Amino acid sequence: MATSNNKHPKGLPYLFFTEMWERFGYYLILGIFVLYMIDPVDTGGLAFNDKNADDIFGTFIALTYLTPFLGGFLADRLLGYINAIYIGGALMGLGYIGLGVFTDIPMFYTSMGLIILGNGFFKPSISTLLGNLYEEEPYKQNKDAGYNIFYMGINIGAFACNIIAAFMRNKFGWGEAFITAGVGMFLGLIIFSIGRKYILKANIMKPVQEGDTKISDVLVKVFLPAIIAGVIGWVIPGNVFGSDSTDAFIFACLPVVYFYVMLYVKANAEDKRPIGALLAIFAVSLMFWAVFKQNGTALTRWANYYTDRSVPAAAEKPLEAIYLVEAQDYKSKEVSVYNDQYVAQKDEDGNPLKEVGKDIYFRNELPEKKAVMEANPEQSVYLYNTELFQSVNPFWVIVLTPVVVGFFMFLRRRGKEPTTPAKIVLGLFISALSCLVMVGAVYAGENGAFKVSALWLIAAYGVITIGELCLSPMGLSLVSKLSPPRITALMMGGFFLSTSIGNKLSGVLASFWYDYENKANFFIVNFGLLLLATLLGLSILKRLNKVMREKGVN
Repeated sequence: MATSNNKHPKGLPYLFFTEMWERFGYYLILGIFVLYMIDPVDTGGLAFNDKNADDIFGTFIALTYLTPFLGGFLADRLLGYINAIYIGGALMGLGYIGLGVFTDIPMFYTSMGLIILGNGFFKPSISTLLGNLYEEEPYKQNKDAGYNIFYMGINIGAFACNIIAAFMRNKFGWGEAFITAGVGMFLGLIIFSIGRKYILKANIMKPVQEGDTKISDVLVKVFLPAIIAGVIGWVIPGNVFGSDSTDAFIFACLPVVYFYVMLYVKANAEDKRPIGALLAIFAVSLMFWAVFKQNGTALTRWANYYTDRSVPAAAEKPLEAIYLVEAQDYKSKEVSVYNDQYVAQKDEDGNPLKEVGKDIYFRNELPEKKAVMEANPEQSVYLYNTELFQSVNPFWVIVLTPVVVGFFMFLRRRGKEPTTPAKIVLGLFISALSCLVMVGAVYAGENGAFKVSALWLIAAYGVITIGELCLSPMGLSLVSKLSPPRITALMMGGFFLSTSIGNKLSGVLASFWYDYENKANFFIVNFGLLLLATLLGLSILKRLNKVMREKGVN
């Protein structure tokens, strides 16, 4: 990653590696989070039921992207971005380690809380620092490329973490895997400290101007009402949106959404149009995240139960030596009881029911493989860890980022590069196509009657990754380009708020998995949501492009 050719600032590599290690920790726990929660107590898990695990997962990833609203505001006005990164990184590191050290439920939720708060300070601040580094010449014109490079760093961490998680889980256990995430976070802070001298110039706290929102107003008029609304959502009788936690989250979001709407309503003439454009992008982006973030729930379930995870014979011994595989055999033994939807059955106390039979993996094995195993029941069958499939998306990001960046640079040289909003709309449409790949996978496996090749999942991740590369880093770049300078981190918080709501919706959508007898319909619904988002994006694209021209950016 060269920075001496005047294309990119010297601080980029340090932010790149800081974010890489921070995301290493974050995505490590996401890859194993649901698996850990539904794993039986006797093998180290929490023995939560599947729907509850999906709900907790969706709420957790939603809250990690809701807190940047407040963290970004405090970084803008009080802490500065560098201090916010240190505070946020330390809280996340302690939270990751807490998940590994403590096994009781109260400390489980306390550790999650530390991660949620830490991400609120860290995430908007490092993205704002990166944008500030590109504010001066000759770097300005390369801001989109800089965010793409930064985004690749995120995904290098996300790729490596699942391989390490599988190793730590297989060799040591769940706790050691979570502690590894904390070590990664603190490594990131060390790298940030080494490069601090190149980043200091970007730590520009914006001067307060007349009409600016006060910190006290945010705390009293937004944060406190959000807490009260969340409590109301939790305690009201019944469930409005499916569960107490979902009700609490949606209710808590209402004062925050209202704040951003009023930010637009009260903005001066110069700021109103760019703020409005960003709010429109936030609205369509949340539908992308509602589908994309099912990689930790619905697609993890697909990988676990519906995908052929058997290791080729030639790779069995090398992989076993580094503990990246699970071994099963076809003998009858005491195993957990599962229903037709692959949900582990538990008694009234939450303990898993047991029976003598085959491991659940073999229930829908291909006939030709089942015949071989029936003839050799003592022979071990080696399986890839389910969490390793979480590395497929970041792998595609690493491979495809140079291709996507190169393609847009090729178009730029010919004067045909799409605007940043146009790239986002294109990303929504391409992402929708990935859902159709999974519809094909369902039909290939006769709706779960037989396992399908892992290539279906790999292909679906490849398609949605192209959409992601058009949308996610472009969203960060757009916030940096259009935000009024004094509220850049606050608007970064708004971008992450849309991500937060989308993340929560992903958990809600994933919880409906069991309601679809034909799993193809589940993915068709996701396709419809992204197609709707694409059409909404197209309907406002002309207006967004006009705002971009008014701001003198592309």
